[in-house]
Amino acid sequence: MKLRDLVYRLYAHRVEGRLDHAQVPKHIGVILDGNRRWARADGRTPEQGHQAGADKIQELLGWCDETDVEVVTLWMLSTDNLDRPAKELTPLLGIIENTVRGLAADGRWRVHHVGQLDLLPAETQTVLKEAEQATLDVKGILVNVAVGYGGRQEIADAVRSLILEAADNGTSFEELAEKVDVEHITKHLYTRGQPDPDLIIRTSGEQRLSGFMLWQSAHSEYYFCEVFWPAFRKVDFLRALRDYAARHRRYGY
Repeated sequence: MKLRDLVYRLYAHRVEGRLDHAQVPKHIGVILDGNRRWARADGRTPEQGHQAGADKIQELLGWCDETDVEVVTLWMLSTDNLDRPAKELTPLLGIIENTVRGLAADGRWRVHHVGQLDLLPAETQTVLKEAEQATLDVKGILVNVAVGYGGRQEIADAVRSLILEAADNGTSFEELAEKVDVEHITKHLYTRGQPDPDLIIRTSGEQRLSGFMLWQSAHSEYYFCEVFWPAFRKVDFLRALRDYAARHRRYGY
C-alpha cells in the first residue's frame, strides 16, 4: 500500500469516526458531473468517462448505506443531454441501462425512475420499468434514477397531471383554481410520497443546480465539490456530510 493511500484511509476513518449519525441527511441528491472532463484530462474517451462515473455509483450507495441515508437521487441524464449526437448518446444510454440493471440485481436498493419515460428509447424505458418492478419489495435505500429528467419539465408535468386528474373527477377550472396549492402540486411530482432532499451534492466544481429538483430543493443544503464525479472518494462524501451536519438549517430565508 502506498503511503498516500494509507494517509487517505486514516484521514477518512478519522472523519467518519467524528460523524454524528443523528445529523446525517435522510435524502441526498447527487448531480454526477464531470465524467467527460475527467476522461479528457486522463486521455480517455467520453464513453470511458461515463463508464467510470457509472462504476462509482455502487461505491456511493455503499457509503450511504453505512451512514443511514434513506433516499438517494442520482441525476444520470438530463432532458438537455438527449440532444447530444447519437455517437455519444447511444453508448451513454447503454451504460445507463447496464447500471440500472446492476442496481436492481444487487438486491439492496429499491429503484425508482424519475423523469419523462416517453422521451427515452424503448429499450431504456423497458429497463427502467423492469428495475422498478423487480425491486418494489426491497427494504434498502430508495434510489431515484433521474434519466431524461428536467426540473422545469417535472413541474410542468405535475401541473398537467393535476389538471387531468381534476378533469377526470369533473372538477371545473374555477374549482381547481380555488383549491390548487403547493401540496396538490407536490402530490403529482415524480418524487411524490418521498421526503425532499436535505442535501444536494454536485461534483466537478460547477456551482449551480442546472434545473435539478427545482421544486423539492427549496430548503435543501448544497455542497459543491471540486473533483470530477469518477474521482469522487469516500472522504469527499464524508466531508459533505460533515459540512451538512455543521450547518444550522433555516426553513425561511
